[in-house]
Amino acid sequence: MAATIYPPTSPEVAHKRRDLAPDVQAAFEAFGRQVFADGALDTKTKQLIAVAIAHVTQCPYCIEGHTKAAQRAGATAQELMEAVWVAAEMRAGGAYAHAAIMIASLSEEPLR
Repeated sequence: MAATIYPPTSPEVAHKRRDLAPDVQAAFEAFGRQVFADGALDTKTKQLIAVAIAHVTQCPYCIEGHTKAAQRAGATAQELMEAVWVAAEMRAGGAYAHAAIMIASLSEEPLR
């Protein structure tokens, strides 16, 4: 990851996280292994979904990690970019859909 405001990942951070809550860390890792295992969806598809969601949640660690995992699972650069475009459309679609709340509020008495 390029130099950013985010601290770099490191073995020391991973060890500290595990030391502070070992049982939770172990459960989280087991959960992740199960979630990304082949099932009704294959691992590559799950990783493409993860890349898309990582862009919506704007997690740089997730973007980097799941991009690499998606590539290891066989995803191409073109598939990854399409996943990001799907995420962008969905995020924009959410703002568009929520305009209904603003439109409904137009008829209400303004707060003073």
